[in-house]
Amino acid sequence: MTLDLVLFWIPGAVAIGATVAVITRKNASRALIYLVVSLLAVAVIFFMLGAPFAAALEVVVYAGAIVVLFLFVVMMLNLGRSSVMRESRWLQPGMWIGPFILVAILAVVFAYAFASVDGVDTKGEMVGPRAVGEALFGEGPYLLAVELAGFLLLAALVGAYHLGRRYLEERRELS
Repeated sequence: MTLDLVLFWIPGAVAIGATVAVITRKNASRALIYLVVSLLAVAVIFFMLGAPFAAALEVVVYAGAIVVLFLFVVMMLNLGRSSVMRESRWLQPGMWIGPFILVAILAVVFAYAFASVDGVDTKGEMVGPRAVGEALFGEGPYLLAVELAGFLLLAALVGAYHLGRRYLEERRELS
């Protein structure tokens, strides 16, 4: 087994492990932290496959914007105990051990891949930002999917706001 193949399987295993952790966590905030780790692992895989722009998009759009939107909705709904108790649990060091170990593994693999970018056997060609933009927003086959994803995210945000508002109104009526 070559070193490049091993360096491909390590982020793959981290992505699978973090995704399983996302599914099995009962706390939504912890699940979102593992989701960020999973998305970072996929970004490392994209980089290893010779698509650094796709890796950057994965980090900025998914691990950044989408997860922040999810975290915003979770915090906006604020279901359950008070947020002060919840925030104090976030500061416990035990919660961060798993994600830290997985991200440290990804950082080592990414540092090696970035340092020897000429030595990584990608078996593909580089795709630039212009080609990605034209494929997604041009007259290509992905235009409808991008527009539908935007509407879906907007509907999810409006629905979360509506549920959160109704929950807060019911809470005010009870007190």
